[in-house]
Amino acid sequence: MGVETRLFKSEERRSRQEVATFLRALADKIDAGEVILGQGRNEVTLALPPQLILEVQVEDEEKGVKGTQHSLEVELKWSDDMAESGPLELR
Repeated sequence: MGVETRLFKSEERRSRQEVATFLRALADKIDAGEVILGQGRNEVTLALPPQLILEVQVEDEEKGVKGTQHSLEVELKWSDDMAESGPLELR
């Protein structure tokens, strides 16, 4: 497996409405093909290709005395060599 390098990470508590507003703005940036994330002095610019891999995952994690932590993870993936090959077909 390859080496993974974290370029940016943020985790903060926000209201459900604030999260929805952020996700709508993020969707607009994804549609435009460029996302710039910044927090303090940290900033990363992502140039997105026309085709992405979308992964959605829901998890429950037991946290002992704290109960169960639920998560909804939305992940976008792409690589520099992703060729546009069209949809999967049975031949």
